Amino acid sequence: MREKASLPQRVRIFDTTLRDGEQTPGVSLTVEQKLTIAHQLDRLGVHVIEAGFPISSKGERQAVRRIARAGLDAEVCGLARVLKQDIEACIDCGVDMVHTFVSTSDIQREHTIKKSREEVLELVAEAVSYVREHGITCLFSAMDATRTELDYLLQVFRTAEEAGAGIMNIPDTVGVMVPPAMRLITSEVKRAIRAVVDVHCHNDFGLATANTLAAVEAGAEQVQVTVNGIGERAGNASLEQVVMSLTTIYGVETGIRTEHLYETSKLVERLTGIRMPPNYPVVGENAFSHESGIHTHGVLEKAETFEPGVMTPEMVGHRRRIVSGKHAGVHGVRAMLAEMGVHATEEQVREITARVKELGDKGKRVTDADLLAIAEAVVGEVAKQEKVVELEEFAVMTGNRVLPTASVRLRFRGRELRGAETGVGPVDAALRAVRSVLSEVEDIRLTEYHLEAITGGSDALAEVLVKLEDSRGNVAAGKAAREDIVNASVEAMISAINRIFLMRGIEKG
Repeated sequence: MREKASLPQRVRIFDTTLRDGEQTPGVSLTVEQKLTIAHQLDRLGVHVIEAGFPISSKGERQAVRRIARAGLDAEVCGLARVLKQDIEACIDCGVDMVHTFVSTSDIQREHTIKKSREEVLELVAEAVSYVREHGITCLFSAMDATRTELDYLLQVFRTAEEAGAGIMNIPDTVGVMVPPAMRLITSEVKRAIRAVVDVHCHNDFGLATANTLAAVEAGAEQVQVTVNGIGERAGNASLEQVVMSLTTIYGVETGIRTEHLYETSKLVERLTGIRMPPNYPVVGENAFSHESGIHTHGVLEKAETFEPGVMTPEMVGHRRRIVSGKHAGVHGVRAMLAEMGVHATEEQVREITARVKELGDKGKRVTDADLLAIAEAVVGEVAKQEKVVELEEFAVMTGNRVLPTASVRLRFRGRELRGAETGVGPVDAALRAVRSVLSEVEDIRLTEYHLEAITGGSDALAEVLVKLEDSRGNVAAGKAAREDIVNASVEAMISAINRIFLMRGIEKG
């Protein structure tokens, strides 16, 4: 890769989560929250923290001032327009760097700041000089650079460099660049100036990370990113994606302690209220999750079969997850059960897998709680060869004008038993029918019934626990997990009945 690109040996990470990230619609951080995030970013190892826009409010100025005085290893930067009062607000906060900007594209220059090209050049020279007079590092941004006529853009950057700016930022302000164009613009700017070249890419077309990497390929030595890619409109280039791409694919040093990426992402997610989709790269909950039987089998044998290899969950502070669902295979289910501490035979694992697939085929998301409930029910069942009582079939009829009625057909020691009963509801009717059918063999008393909906929704997976007592005082429990409450109740009862007969030592029929 290095042979085909002008890759720098090291790229500085400029984090703007607290400035551009906070401009995410609906996000407003308190001073304490911003300080908490700043400490986490410092722990992560970012080189520059853009703490905010001091002139915008008293609270913003207080936050920038406290972050600047927090004794962080990272440089603290404040944002300023090319206006003295903005720059002075940053300086008063004690920042290490002032990031000053002005619109340079014709569309923004004519319709927002209403300045001529010559006037913009004068503003740039004055603002940068004013920052440098105070002995502070100046980063200059040509806002909407990617829609600025190239010759004029280079003229603006030369003017800023002559005035003392040490870092030039190329912002793709409205996210309209594609990687080849971003690479070309960055190359032209690199040839025109000696200062450090920086890029700031927005994600309007989902290309922010790709454009940022293209700029680095052309020699950009600093990149502006946000945690979780938050920011104006569709957001900014993602810190996690950019850092891990540079580190593992390009082999470029960033200085980021990548093992803290996941915890940083979760902190920002919690404090901003902006939830990451599960399939979000690097730090999303599904980033290292596998359901497909083929993938799961491969990953359990060797992780690189269906993961990047160069990036492991441990590298970013994440974890690998095997999840259950309609695509699950026996290998994955077995691994998940072992992780949960459930010991199952091969036959039981196959039965658990079959039930998981059955649930997934109905469009249900199978959670860990679902799997555990199914596993406990299956592992708790009496083995087929040990069953004294087997359920052949049952049916329930109910309605607003019909008394709930259940009919049951069982097999006891090879003998078929039939019966029917009514109840106050379908579950009651079904359980009464089972007890009635067995009454000629043994009087079984229901001492406890417990129902829990494991998942939400009207088609939730139901876990049923029943406890029974026979005429001799033997007590046994049975458990089952099904979407159908009546089914789960009958299965749990049959399981408990078999346990009672086994406890009594009745011979198998």
